[in-house]
Amino acid sequence: MDTKVRYEIEFPLNSSPQLLYQYISTPSGLSEWFADNVNSRGEFFTFIWNDTMEKARLASKKTNERIKFKWLDDQDKDTDYFFELRIMEDEITKDVSLVVVDFAFEDELNESKLLWENQISDLKHVIGSV
Repeated sequence: MDTKVRYEIEFPLNSSPQLLYQYISTPSGLSEWFADNVNSRGEFFTFIWNDTMEKARLASKKTNERIKFKWLDDQDKDTDYFFELRIMEDEITKDVSLVVVDFAFEDELNESKLLWENQISDLKHVIGSV
């Protein structure tokens, strides 16, 4: 079986880290731009897109800085794959960026990056950062 490759993309956003964190760390925030619906029970999150449902575990978080979700398999066990959203703020200019860390199969890398670009575009609209 092919393994996925790790990649990172950085998106500049006009937002405060505090506001942005609400949209990347809460089910209601994530359901406004990341998935059609997001439910959580404790550390377990369910992401729903159309007829697809994926489960992830909240692996780590640091308020106003980052959140990391580990994807779960069919038995609700951690897989080797995760996605992480990191808020970066330039100390001098105060410019804010969102860094996405994710995994994709080599032949799906461009499509995966394009999907993130579309999702971040939705996020920018939601937070008024266009």
